[in-house]
Amino acid sequence: MTLSWLQIFRLGLVQACLGAIVVLMTSTLNRLMVVELALPVVLPGALVALHYGVQITRPQWGHLADQGGNRSRWIIAGMVLLALGGVGATLAIPLLESNLALGLAVSVLAYAVIGLGVGASGTSLLALLATATAERRRPAAATITWLMMIAGIAITAITAGKFLDPYSHARLLVVVAIICAGAVALTILAVWGIERRVIARAAPAPQSFRDGLADIWADTRARHFTFFVFLSMTAYFMQELILEPYAGLVFGFTPGQSTSMSGAQNGGVFLGMVLVGVAATGFRLGSLRVWVMSGCAGSAAMLIGIAGASFWALPLVPLVVALGFFNGMFAVAAIGSMMQLAGEGADKREGARVGLWGASQAMAAGFGGLTGAALVDAARSLMPVADAFGAVFLFQATLFIASAALAARIMTPRAVAALVPGE
Repeated sequence: MTLSWLQIFRLGLVQACLGAIVVLMTSTLNRLMVVELALPVVLPGALVALHYGVQITRPQWGHLADQGGNRSRWIIAGMVLLALGGVGATLAIPLLESNLALGLAVSVLAYAVIGLGVGASGTSLLALLATATAERRRPAAATITWLMMIAGIAITAITAGKFLDPYSHARLLVVVAIICAGAVALTILAVWGIERRVIARAAPAPQSFRDGLADIWADTRARHFTFFVFLSMTAYFMQELILEPYAGLVFGFTPGQSTSMSGAQNGGVFLGMVLVGVAATGFRLGSLRVWVMSGCAGSAAMLIGIAGASFWALPLVPLVVALGFFNGMFAVAAIGSMMQLAGEGADKREGARVGLWGASQAMAAGFGGLTGAALVDAARSLMPVADAFGAVFLFQATLFIASAALAARIMTPRAVAALVPGE
């Protein structure tokens, strides 16, 4: 018996909880440090980068989940760690105001725990989905879980924003503590009893983490997919820190207009994800390989348009929305492919495989954003502003084209056929 739609939805609630806590750390606390506490922007940026860097431990978490044969407990344990890290990061805010050194120490520890929690819970969740989801449902499962994460982020941001005014450190702590406690409770309810009702592979023979990772790395397809994840996700995140500045510096957008543009881009991501989930699962149109390649190629085309928008007098917002659409298409198809390839392994180590690819994605997220910003700064010293941004967007487009070519090589029609009829 594989996961039912209701069970997939329940596991999607875990993704919503992950997003709910992480958004508080990356947006609300980020704003408080920069605006209310007047700290350098680089400080919250470095803390967010730390939480990504710590996720290099994802393969270890996946290995532990594989060996134990009980992924639900690691999902819950990771969420508890994430909640503790979230509360700790919140406690650091008043400390940063009264004792900067102590506040920094608590913040570093808290964000490291946040990274550990995301790695443990997120990796184990994806491994369970990869193990127990019917092949033809994997595109929809990827869509459902990631859309629920976006929903968790949006609902938390709106709700927390209403309860935080009038602002005080004490009110912030209460709001964050309630959200974190609710996330842990909802996660326990979401995963309770699911593994007992589905067919999941037996735990693999005991093996050290080093030996297990070596065996996975020896698998050519797994190794190449790791490179694909890093390359494509570097391209995916490269415009994260430069798109809004580009809109302001080159097109004269106000802060409100550029923020609205980012919201519209996320709307495009949502539509792209829905398209893959509905078309691939509901109508069985195309394979995951086709959707990944189409998303990468479409993203590259939109980036070329964005790079030349000021020269060709093209409207920026529609291009950015279309970029989001193709990004969403690519992202959810790539997640579905990851679930597919993790489940194909004869070594029964879905957790370690998903952990390896998750670590690659986390490294790419931090590397891509910082690289895009650094390249723009370097290019602006050599050429006009519009040309500098355009050059980076064109470089990003080449990374997407290279990702599409790599996907074509790795994801053979046989390997990622995705849409086989039946359960």
